[in-house]
Parts: sequence; C-alpha cells; structure tokens
Amino acid sequence: MQTKPMLTLDDAKKIAAAAEAEAKANQWPVVIAIVDDGGHLMWLQRLDGVAPISAHIAPAKAVTAALGKRESKIYEDIINNGRYSFLSAPVLEGMLEGGVPIMADGFCVGAVGVSGVKSQEDAQIAKAGIAALGL
Repeated sequence: MQTKPMLTLDDAKKIAAAAEAEAKANQWPVVIAIVDDGGHLMWLQRLDGVAPISAHIAPAKAVTAALGKRESKIYEDIINNGRYSFLSAPVLEGMLEGGVPIMADGFCVGAVGVSGVKSQEDAQIAKAGIAALGL
C-alpha cells in the first residue's frame, strides 16, 4: 500500500494568501478556489469587484485540474483543436485555462482554480499560490 501526501487546511490558507497577494498586486478581482485531490472544495475566496459567475467558474476549473491531474488549459486546447466531443466528458465543467493541479512527490494532492480576469492571468495567480508551498 502506498502513502501519499495530503493537502491540509493550513496549506490551503498559504496558497490562498499568496494567490490573493498576486491578484491584488496586479489589481485583478478574482475568485480563488482550492480543492483536494477528489475535487472537494476546501477554500473559496471572492475578492471585491469580481463578477458573481466567477464564484462558479473557479471551483469548476479547480475540480477539472484535480481530477485530470493536469492544467485545465489542456482540455481547453483539446476542444479548441477540434475535438468537440470532449465537451461531453463527465464531471469536467471547468475546461478553461485557470485550473492548476498541486503536485507533491508525484501525487496530485489538489488544485487551485481562479476566475475573474484573462485566462492566462487566472493561471498566473493559481501558480503563484501553489508556489507558496515550496514544492
């Protein structure tokens, strides 16, 4: 039987603080969602001024990244390259850039999803948050 690392609430708080700092440094109003490896929500933070729909999009991006163990942008690229049938993939609703998996010791322990600004900026914020863990 294998042993794997787990994302803790303290980890989520560190990620959220660093992601918020990145967003505020750029004056980007966003929603930051953090999920565990099963896609279950651990943290949701909605900064002032962000569109309400982002509170649904950010967690969906995080779930997609956690369950797929890859950035949600990969799914967006697959669809944009013509494989439209991928839109019917079960459970995956956030197939837009901005969901980033949290990898530790070769395991996906969760993911961060961000929504509110341009997709590449969402991803930048998510990656800044994950970097706070020093993995």
